[in-house]
Amino acid sequence: MKFIIPLLSLVLLAISCGNSEDQKEEAPKNDVSILFGNKNFEFPELSAPAKEQAIHWGILEDYVAEAKNANGSNYQELRNRSELLREYSDSLVKKIPDTLNTNPIKSRLFVLKTRSELLFQAANQSKIDSLKLENSIEKMNMALKNLIVQLNQKFQKDKIDFQRKDNEENELKKQKRFRDSILNLELQDIKNKKV
Repeated sequence: MKFIIPLLSLVLLAISCGNSEDQKEEAPKNDVSILFGNKNFEFPELSAPAKEQAIHWGILEDYVAEAKNANGSNYQELRNRSELLREYSDSLVKKIPDTLNTNPIKSRLFVLKTRSELLFQAANQSKIDSLKLENSIEKMNMALKNLIVQLNQKFQKDKIDFQRKDNEENELKKQKRFRDSILNLELQDIKNKKV
């Protein structure tokens, strides 16, 4: 009986050590021949007013450039770029300019931040899941595309609102001139009747 407990302990120790060796994570192989993402993916162009705002919000330009470069990159490049994309998306959410601080833009930024984080996680797993990486890049591309479209729409809407406001002001001025001219005619008519 004295020998059974130590013997049993040794057997359990050997089994647990054997399991931990099986569970050791292998470092992903750097296969530079596998390219991820769609090198030909076309992001929409920012409209002129959106581009002007993007200059003041420099991190957006950095994010777009990095996203374009992430498409068609090998695994190691993608790991590095995904880390930058994650950092840039975090900065984008934290430093939204006042003119762009609207709910539709903020929601697109949060989606982009989430997609960047998921891409980073997929790129930094112990085992490479190429399908998961492809899906993550594709969804990150779509999130960025949707953000750019929303930025363009915001400035287009602002332009329409400005034109509408300008038209309303011009219409009010016209109506005031018309009322003033009628008042002047009535005053002249009263003056002529007195004479």
